[in-house]
Amino acid sequence: MASTAWMMLAAVSLDWLFGEPRRLHPLVGFGIAARRVEATLWRSSRASGVLAVAVLLAPAMFGALAIEHLAPPWRDVFDVGALYFALGCRSLHDHLLPVARALDAGDDDAARRAVSRVVSRDAATLRIAPAACESALENGNDAVFGALFWFACAGSAGVIVYRLSNTLDAMWGYRNERYFRFGWAAARLDDVLNWIPARLTALSYCMFGHTGSALACWARQAPRWDSPNAGPVMAAGAGALRIRLGGAASYNGVVQKRPALGLGSTAGAADIRRALALVRRGVALWLLAYAAAAIVRAELG
Repeated sequence: MASTAWMMLAAVSLDWLFGEPRRLHPLVGFGIAARRVEATLWRSSRASGVLAVAVLLAPAMFGALAIEHLAPPWRDVFDVGALYFALGCRSLHDHLLPVARALDAGDDDAARRAVSRVVSRDAATLRIAPAACESALENGNDAVFGALFWFACAGSAGVIVYRLSNTLDAMWGYRNERYFRFGWAAARLDDVLNWIPARLTALSYCMFGHTGSALACWARQAPRWDSPNAGPVMAAGAGALRIRLGGAASYNGVVQKRPALGLGSTAGAADIRRALALVRRGVALWLLAYAAAAIVRAELG
């Protein structure tokens, strides 16, 4: 357990120092493989989607399990690398801080271009600062806390399966004609793997913001959200920051009536930075909590 704590700290440090690799990122290669599998196996059926997910995830999982039998230090190097490639805390800041800076400068066009790179909503109609805050809060779970949770629970195999399933959900988890059935398996797997991390993420946001407001918004507003995991994360985050998020949004020209989240004023540029601060503080808490648990276990064992 102590070695896992050190590996988590090492991977988080590498992510913060270097960010995502600009070339040869494993998730880019996985995305290419997923598109090829989709082109081969796509049918408008759940069975074909289940097969596609299995074809992509099984080799990665069994490969990681096989590497776990290597002797240190190679096994440890692989584990740290797997978590490093799965994390996206520095990337989240690299993408969203330019939005805040552009808004501060009064350059709404630059801010809109920047936020459109990280959200799937129609750029012309989105609300810039709220969209950026939603991305910070939701991706804090998907690209940071979920990866830490599954690494702590199941090592490199756990974090690899988690991050790849998250990628498949981002590619296939749409409720449109093409993916409604084919993408069902990817979406449900992501829901299952994120159920516990999302609630721990929401709890982390509650601890570092306005706790009472965060808990109240989580209880009242999260059940109305269509995603069982994004709802708690974003409702708690919006309440912790006391800002208003959610509401109607346009995707590919179709307006979706999403519930309102949070309370107080509409998010602004400063709130983007506050949302990112929630993520950073949560990461520090998780690392300290796991290290403390490792120390206690060592003392008792």
